[in-house]
Amino acid sequence: MLFQTALLLLGSAVSPAGAFTAPTRAFTRRSGVSSLKMGGSILSTQTGMSSHDPTLIDKYMALGMPKNKVLAEYVWVDAKGELRSKTRTLPTDKTLSPDTLPKWNFDGSSTDQAPGDDSEVILKPQAIFKDPFRPVPEGDDANILVMCDTYTPSGEPLPSNTRYKAAQAFEGKEDLVTWFGMEQEFTLFNMDQRTPLGWPEQGAPTRAQGPYYCSVGPENSFGRQITDCLYRACLYAGLEISGTNGEVMPGQQEYQVGPCVGIDAGDQLYMSRYILARVCEDFQVFCTLHPKPIVDGDWNGAGMHTNVSTEEMRNEGGIDAIYKAIYKLGAKHAQHIAAYGEGNELRLTGKFETADMDTFCFGVANRGASIRIGRDTDAEGKGYFEDRRPSSNCDPYTVSGMIMATITEDIEVPVIEPMNKQS
Repeated sequence: MLFQTALLLLGSAVSPAGAFTAPTRAFTRRSGVSSLKMGGSILSTQTGMSSHDPTLIDKYMALGMPKNKVLAEYVWVDAKGELRSKTRTLPTDKTLSPDTLPKWNFDGSSTDQAPGDDSEVILKPQAIFKDPFRPVPEGDDANILVMCDTYTPSGEPLPSNTRYKAAQAFEGKEDLVTWFGMEQEFTLFNMDQRTPLGWPEQGAPTRAQGPYYCSVGPENSFGRQITDCLYRACLYAGLEISGTNGEVMPGQQEYQVGPCVGIDAGDQLYMSRYILARVCEDFQVFCTLHPKPIVDGDWNGAGMHTNVSTEEMRNEGGIDAIYKAIYKLGAKHAQHIAAYGEGNELRLTGKFETADMDTFCFGVANRGASIRIGRDTDAEGKGYFEDRRPSSNCDPYTVSGMIMATITEDIEVPVIEPMNKQS
């Protein structure tokens, strides 16, 4: 370990009596890395390496916590859809629910959410999860992650506060008990941000995609440890993570969140992305949600397929409600595509298990359609449908809110014929 080597080198500068000798200070440069010369030994000045030495971190994490206090990590979405967070200490009795948590603020001029001369943005807690990165002994008060949305000091939601808009779409429709299950695909890269895991540097795999999906073996599966750690961390946090699998392109992975009811789906999906980013931080692996990170060659893109089911759809005869919802989604296809993520035009080409973004279609077991109905749903006459259009970098609040608004709108729309394979 670089850190351990540095400690040994520091030790060589200590006299037998235990006193530090006066170091000879001189900076040199080796292979583009600055170094500090102390007493004839070379110490690298490269920083950020402590995360590779768990014994160093464990020393501090083993320290006891004060009673009746917890660490609360407030998480929010910035102007670009990226996640930010910061920590505060709170008395335990303030952390029992989002309503008892205090609001907080941050410098919105540093996140493109406010001007410098009026930079304060208010964080309003909306959902609480256990913090998997700061575990505590069994029986102690858990440290927490807090999903927040953003407001001006006068209480107006920021333009980037898509949660507020989605909540309006769900308001008054709780009796529909609308389930969402979201399939988050992502791609893992080396820290050069150019080479996916499992790919040769400045090259491509010699084998076409196919053997990597749900794969096993070191020649096929790349990033399993990250996905497994994400899985455990999400379960510990209390998220409704329901599964994981390796994806079609090497270096691509997927996890599923849900079913969640209403606005909770967006809260949980965003928090799962935060946990994913933190896990990748530990592994020093770059994670991208870009829908088409590799445009050269025949490689799948990445999406966030969204499964939807109202209580009516799950009851006997629910297939009729599913078809009606699909017809309404087809009538507003252009509006949904415009809101389903940036760069989606690179992914929705009609190839690689997608439908062309300019055409709306649906079918049973058809992964080349905009909307897919599963064979079990078709056979049982009830269940759910899958909207395959959202990109991997889409806003889950926007997607779930738009779907809810569209399928509950009281309008007459034309019937669309399914694109089913003839048996």
